[in-house]
Amino acid sequence: MKCQFCHSEDSRVVDSRPTDDGASIRRRRECISCGKRFTTYEKVETVQLLVIKKDQTREVFDPEKIRAGIIHACHKRPVTAGDIDAVVTHIEQVCYNSMQREIPTSKIGEMVMEALRKLDEVAYIRFASVYRQFTDIPTFMYELNRLMKENKQSD
Repeated sequence: MKCQFCHSEDSRVVDSRPTDDGASIRRRRECISCGKRFTTYEKVETVQLLVIKKDQTREVFDPEKIRAGIIHACHKRPVTAGDIDAVVTHIEQVCYNSMQREIPTSKIGEMVMEALRKLDEVAYIRFASVYRQFTDIPTFMYELNRLMKENKQSD
């Protein structure tokens, strides 16, 4: 951090504490060159993540939309709110940690399906039927058969 008095780039942190709102860290620094003290504020930089929809339009990433879809798929299933929160948090972390500013809904949908397949197979089928837009019984049966085959291989 550059000293505001002598413009030296060497300083040491004397004290750190969160601000009242908790959104940043207040650091009291001392310049190694001139010995004067100054205050800096450190804040987490958040990147605005955009979602690329199927029609190629973009909108701001909203984890509540993921939560709503999972809740709908898990209706009357033995899936706890904590389980749903864990899935949403994991997907949100993966999206932000990808360091990309845009992510396609197809990637998000695949992550949701993978998580639901491990969590509850009925919820997975419900979500997949809407997400993959099963339009006929053979398509639906293909997905069921694929799921059954994977279950037999893991046993």
